Amino acid sequence: MGILNCTPDSFFEGSRTQNTQEALKKAAEMIAQGADMLDIGGYSTRPGALHISEVEEINRTLPISAAIQKEFPHIPLSIDTFNSQVAKAHLNQGVAIVNDISAGELDPNMFKLIQEFNPIYIMMHMRGTPQTMAQLCDYDNLLEEIIAYFQAKIKAIGHTNIIIDPGFGFAKTLDENYEIIRNFEMLHLLEKPIMVGVSRKSMIYTKLKLEADQALNGTTVLNTIALQKGANILRVHDVREAMETIKLVSQL
Repeated sequence: MGILNCTPDSFFEGSRTQNTQEALKKAAEMIAQGADMLDIGGYSTRPGALHISEVEEINRTLPISAAIQKEFPHIPLSIDTFNSQVAKAHLNQGVAIVNDISAGELDPNMFKLIQEFNPIYIMMHMRGTPQTMAQLCDYDNLLEEIIAYFQAKIKAIGHTNIIIDPGFGFAKTLDENYEIIRNFEMLHLLEKPIMVGVSRKSMIYTKLKLEADQALNGTTVLNTIALQKGANILRVHDVREAMETIKLVSQL
């Protein structure tokens, strides 16, 4: 899954696109490099990011998803949003996947929408909001709580076409992110495909005393480990390198 950020403030500057032409160019590059799907987001969810209205989020993303669908109709698109009205606007336009960082927590209408449209639904584990999550990292047993969270969500939504994302960097300390990787196999108890999104995150560049634009090598290391532990989807900024990783790990 290639990341296409339609935001001015996403944490990795290299992923930002400010207009439709930039987005189409970036989409073409990722598709040529082997992306199976593209994830379009208009709301920055980095820690402490500013809140924007659903109207602004739609205005940022809907023209871009429409242009990509027209240019590359064979590529499934995902809308990265926790807002049901944003998701609905894209589903009405034919987008196939909703990627919700809050698993319905931040919009009580999201589950009803998913039941109505029946898209692929990616639900992520987090606490709070992007504005508050950094203060909500206190767990008694991280993996058990993540699994219980997903079990309750899966039961509540009554929808089978679900992918789970453990939420690296979302209400997790740096060390808690690595605890998830160490115990990654436990997530298979949920019997759902697992998406991993560690690409260029602070869990990498802070540990290595680097910046996000220097974190590609660390991203590849963690993606390799995740694949070996059974990850099904890699959500990445750097598609070519991720595809190389997938091809080589598949030979083992």
